[in-house]
This record gives sequence, structure tokens and C-alpha cells, in this order.
Amino acid sequence: MSSFNTRPVSRSSGLSRRHFLRGAGVALGLPWLESMNAWGSATPSAKGAPRRFAAMFMGNGVNPHHWGATNGPGGMELMKTLSPLAPVKDKLLVFKGLWNPTTVAGPGGHYPKMNVLSGLTVKQTTTDVQVGTTMDQLMAQELGKNTPVSSIVLGTEGPKYSTDSGYTSIYSAYISWSSPTAPAPKEIYPQQAFDQLFDDGSKRKRDKSVLDLVLGDANSLRNKVSRRDALKLDEYFTSVRELEQRIEKADAFSKKETDGNGWSPAIKSPTFARPAAGIPADVRDHLRLQLDIMVLALQMDRTRIATMMLNNDLSQMNFGFLGGIKGGQHELSHHANDPERLAMYQKVNEYHMQLMCETLQKMDATNEGERSLLDNSMILFCSSLWDGNAHDSRQLPVLLAGGGGGTIRGGRMLDYSQNENRKLCRLHLSVMERMGMKMHKFGDADSALPELA
Repeated sequence: MSSFNTRPVSRSSGLSRRHFLRGAGVALGLPWLESMNAWGSATPSAKGAPRRFAAMFMGNGVNPHHWGATNGPGGMELMKTLSPLAPVKDKLLVFKGLWNPTTVAGPGGHYPKMNVLSGLTVKQTTTDVQVGTTMDQLMAQELGKNTPVSSIVLGTEGPKYSTDSGYTSIYSAYISWSSPTAPAPKEIYPQQAFDQLFDDGSKRKRDKSVLDLVLGDANSLRNKVSRRDALKLDEYFTSVRELEQRIEKADAFSKKETDGNGWSPAIKSPTFARPAAGIPADVRDHLRLQLDIMVLALQMDRTRIATMMLNNDLSQMNFGFLGGIKGGQHELSHHANDPERLAMYQKVNEYHMQLMCETLQKMDATNEGERSLLDNSMILFCSSLWDGNAHDSRQLPVLLAGGGGGTIRGGRMLDYSQNENRKLCRLHLSVMERMGMKMHKFGDADSALPELA
């Protein structure tokens, strides 16, 4: 076995990452080294790696009998549903009692609850939708100036168009809203999500020519279609506007090498091949591929803001691959406390936690100097319901993983169930503050949660 000289490397040595790899005679990537950053230059500035935020959403609530954690003598003890997160529990906060008070006003079991990232009232309408600009998109508008892509919004299921209790079902397909009346376009095709992030320039040229061709035709249709089709066109126009902005930003960032503070990501190119076209036939492949794209986007600093809907609310996603599961997810959530159906629902809940654990472990394995990518990030996990069977939103299942750049102390359950001011938007304010957004109010909250550090 070859031996390596481990004496410190001085900045004046002229040692580049490429030279070191060739001289060592190995074909392996090196871990982050304090003597050189990903570009082979001097150590990054003292500011270090930036902070990132991602939200992960699971539709249809949780099994309330097995969700949660307790604070024991040996630290936080996870209940059954959260047990897959044991490998990362020291970097995890489990919240009890947080909620959005606006969700219990008015009719409707699901749609009024789809405001997990805004806290504002979901308008009862089948036409002029309104939820409120969500916290991820507020951060994207401000912090997205520093990255090629302002934010990436991912999912596995598109919207369906129907109505119930005076609401349009479009609400169930989005948690991220770029304005009070427009959901942020969600990408469910892995290849197209990948192409949003990584492009050699050829796609930008194609996009520009395609946009010129289709916009005229689309605008001419605006006053000739039904209200429902008009909604679809509005969503389309929003996508086009965002695409135009992405093209302009990508052109500018293709000429940049660092974030402006001397820091650059340790991972500079995609670590897996461009996905095939279409949606993977296997649900497991689809979920993991979208999550891998999200992690890669954060690793490469293509964006610092991400949201991922593992499934829509009211989803009928089938988890038969887990064994003994019959029926779609929404159907399972209405278990009526039947032991057999509850057991199936529990398996689905635990599977989602396993996916989250895998995602967090990949982030924790990404070295960014003094901290890992997970340590520099905040990953929110939530659902719009507590007990899907009862459509109960008087408290919500909420987790926060990551260190927020050293500003969050994990390994704890924080109980707000007896706190009069237990609004979920207080957590959102805390996250936004740690991302550099100084706000006195957000949604229905005017103070941040103080106990995260």
C-alpha cells in the first residue's frame, strides 16, 4: 500500500486539486481540504458555506398513535413512526403542538389546510385561487439572487381539476406559492427537473426560441377558453415567466465561479447521469430520484431553496411494494381505527421517514469544511393534517433537521401544546431569520420561536 506525506500544505505551495490527484496516482475524489477549496485556490473566506432550506411534505396526515418523541434521561427518544430517523436524531428537532389557526375556520376537510408554508387563509373558490406567498418563495425572491436557480419545486404528482365544498382541487397539489394567487410551478418529471439545474447552454438557446413561438399563440387563447382552462393558462404563463428568468440568470451565472464571498461548493458536477424522459414506473424510483435531485441542487449550490412534495394531499399513491398494503394513501388515512388498515397506514408513514433519513444522511456525508451540508441547512418536514382520519389540523406533524449553520441544537422534542402562541408561522420566522431574512411578521405570526439554539 502506498504511503502519503501528510505534512501541512502551505498556500504558497501552488498545489491544485487536479495536481494532487494526478500526483497521488489514484482515480478517487478527495474530501474537502482546508488547504484548498473545490477550485484548487486558497481556503474560502471566513463566511464559509451558505445556509440552505428545504421543505418536504407528505399528504394525508399521520398515524397519531405512533408519531412524536419524548425527552428522556439519555436524550430524545423517538416514537415508532420516527424510529427510522434514529441515525440522525441528534440533528433533529421534533415539534409538538404547532398549528395554523386559519385551518379550522370554514368548511372542507383537506383544501383549507393546504397553507402549511404561509399560514394564511385558503380562499374558498373554484376560480380565483388564493393562499398567500409562502415562506420558501419569499426567501427565493431575496436569496435566489445568489444562485443560478432561485428555488426548485419538486413533486411526484401533478394537479387534478375538480371541486369539493366550494374549493378547487388545485390546492391539494401545491405547498409553494410564488405570489398570493399563483402556485410555484412544480416539476414532477425528473429529467426536466435535472435540466432546470444543469445545462451546457444548448438548452437555454432552445428554450428562448420555443418561448418566442408559443407565447403569441397562448396569449391569443386567453379570452376564448373556459375559466378552468384560463386557470391552466395562468399557471402556464407563470411557468413561462419563471423560465425566462431562469434563462437570464443561468446566462449570468455561467460566467461566475464563486458565490461572491470566496466560497464555492465541493461538488461541481452532477454525481449521477441525466434521468431518462418520463416518470419512472416504480414509485420508489420516482421518489428517490426527485430527492436525489434536490440534494444535488443543494450540494452544488445551484439553489439554496427547495421544496419537495413526496405526494399530493388526497393522494392515491400506492405503496403495495411494502407488502400487505391495499389501497391508495388517502384511502389508508381514513382507517376508521381499524387495526388492519392502521397497520398499513403505519407502514406508509414509516416509509416516508426512511426516505427522509436517507436524504439527511446524504447531506450529512457532504463535507463543507467545518460543517456538513446538513449542518449548514434546515430541512422542514410537515403534513397539512395531524390525524388524516378525522381531518384534524389542531396540531401538525412537524420536524426540523439540520444545524442552520450552527444556530440550531438538535436532539430535542419541543412541546408547544400548552403554549397559547403555538403558531407554525413562528417556526417559519425562525427559519427565515437564520437564512438572513429579517422580518417582524410572517403569515399570522409576529414573533419567532426562541428555543431552537
